[in-house]
Amino acid sequence: MKTIFPLLMLVAIGNVAHADVKDYLPDLKGILPEAKFKPEDASKLNFGAGVTQQMVHGNAEWVNPYGIAYAKLGAFYNGDHSFAGQVGYRIPVALNGKDKNGFYLGVYGGSLKSRVIDGKDEVQYGAGADLAYVLLDKERISTFSVGMGAGSELHDKNGNMVLETRPQIQISYTLSVGF
Repeated sequence: MKTIFPLLMLVAIGNVAHADVKDYLPDLKGILPEAKFKPEDASKLNFGAGVTQQMVHGNAEWVNPYGIAYAKLGAFYNGDHSFAGQVGYRIPVALNGKDKNGFYLGVYGGSLKSRVIDGKDEVQYGAGADLAYVLLDKERISTFSVGMGAGSELHDKNGNMVLETRPQIQISYTLSVGF
């Protein structure tokens, strides 16, 4: 009893302290965005393929109540076919129809370009924002997006800049089916 009593007191006091803190936390209903998706609107996990600029990829998409998170893994179809990948997130801004079709605004980051520098394929990494039109229902997600991003500078062995950091357009199409 002597050994367990302090543990029981700690648990009891911890629960009381937690209840007091919870009373002072702000109401998050006004802060969080309104959920746009219900579980019956779309499959939670979707897998498919697509093309993004110079990258051919497989992709996985997760539909949650507030938007769509995605990951693209593939290779560049130019040069030595270097490994490439991107991750991103899109939120709906204008929906139309009974399905959740419409315009989505998103951000992305990852591999943007591949270029041969000094005999080796080098990958330019960067990030950006995109505007996408998404056709979404229970069976599939079809996305066409146009984005604007910027990547890191790439230099050759002499220090000369081969790819500079400047705005670049990214066009993408993906088709995924729900599981």
